[in-house]
Amino acid sequence: MKITRRNALRLSLAAPGLAALRRPARAAQPPIRLGFLTVKTGPLASGGIQMEQGLTLFLKEQGGKLAGRSVELFTEDTGGVPANALTKAQALVERDKVDAVVGPLAAFELLAIIGYTDRQKMPVLAVAAAENISQRTPSPWFLRCTSSSAQASQPMGYYAAKTLGYRKVTMIADDITYGYEQCAGFMRVFEDNGGKVIQRLWPPLNAPDYGTYIAEIRPDADAVFQAFAGANGFRFTQQYFEYGLGGRKPIIAGMTGIDDSILPQIGNIALGLLSTCFYSPALTYPSNKTFVAAMRKTYHADPGYYSAGTYVTGQVLAAALEKIGGKIEERELLMHTLRTSVVPETARGPVRFDQFGNVIGNVYIRKVERVGSWLVNVPIHTFHDVSQFWTFNQAAFLKDPVYSKTWPPTRYIEH
Repeated sequence: MKITRRNALRLSLAAPGLAALRRPARAAQPPIRLGFLTVKTGPLASGGIQMEQGLTLFLKEQGGKLAGRSVELFTEDTGGVPANALTKAQALVERDKVDAVVGPLAAFELLAIIGYTDRQKMPVLAVAAAENISQRTPSPWFLRCTSSSAQASQPMGYYAAKTLGYRKVTMIADDITYGYEQCAGFMRVFEDNGGKVIQRLWPPLNAPDYGTYIAEIRPDADAVFQAFAGANGFRFTQQYFEYGLGGRKPIIAGMTGIDDSILPQIGNIALGLLSTCFYSPALTYPSNKTFVAAMRKTYHADPGYYSAGTYVTGQVLAAALEKIGGKIEERELLMHTLRTSVVPETARGPVRFDQFGNVIGNVYIRKVERVGSWLVNVPIHTFHDVSQFWTFNQAAFLKDPVYSKTWPPTRYIEH
């Protein structure tokens, strides 16, 4: 077309309208690239699959968007192996160019990756409960919305001594960091309140059978504190009743020992068992009712520690991104906003965070009851606003060694 002065004028007058038609009201933002480390194979796979279910349901509930930006999820299976966790974290950061990582599941996996992710200044929103990452060797790029290993077992130590009146307890847990730290927190508070831990048993993570360990449980123990992870809690509890101890010596459990995800497998023998956790499907918060209904409809299962962990993590991340206009690439701003967040309602209840990025929130003592056709860990007592430091002086707490297989030292175990 020959451009005359009249044509040029006509085009110049039309141009603003054409531009308005072609240009969106605001520039489209690229998708948020969210990395996800979980476990789909090995003895911890049941928990890892629940982690994926919780996060998937949350993102679906949000229409696949956070703060108006679409989300691309990059999932890696660590197999519950520390070296694999590091390799998969490197792939997410260097190959997939993710903006943040949710996971991993296990304490030993978190310990394996945190040095690398810190060097990369990569935000890690962990489910894993490793104590020292939020205590003596804190990471500025870390946030935990679930619980440190001992954060729920310390209240159980108090409850077992003061409310249940137990005086002697045997502890048994997987021979891994998570097991040591749960038991150490329980033992410290239980013994500070007049109880005695008289035995500690450490089956390997892949133990084919717990019979030999069950046979070792001392007859003078009032109860057994079990702190297993994944499906091991189901296998131990089932065998415990098969050996005839269930009706004679009560089990009290840590966060995942009788998780709601394994209650259908345990069956009616679980009725009446007590446990401690930051979450219960019976909580009446509106978002939790939505979450539980979605889990039951989609997966025919109740949420437990692992799926609630990723669901709540999604809620906290979404709240922070709304505050900063979805600018997840501004990592220092993101971490500051996450750590200073006060989220008045999540599926687990209100949460806020300490200076180390660890959650402060409710811990529930729960009892297995039948609710309709479901076996559910129903809260019977709430410890409000629980810190990872329990009631201890924080400065004094941090001067002690991290909870472990050997600390605190045993006071009442005969060698």
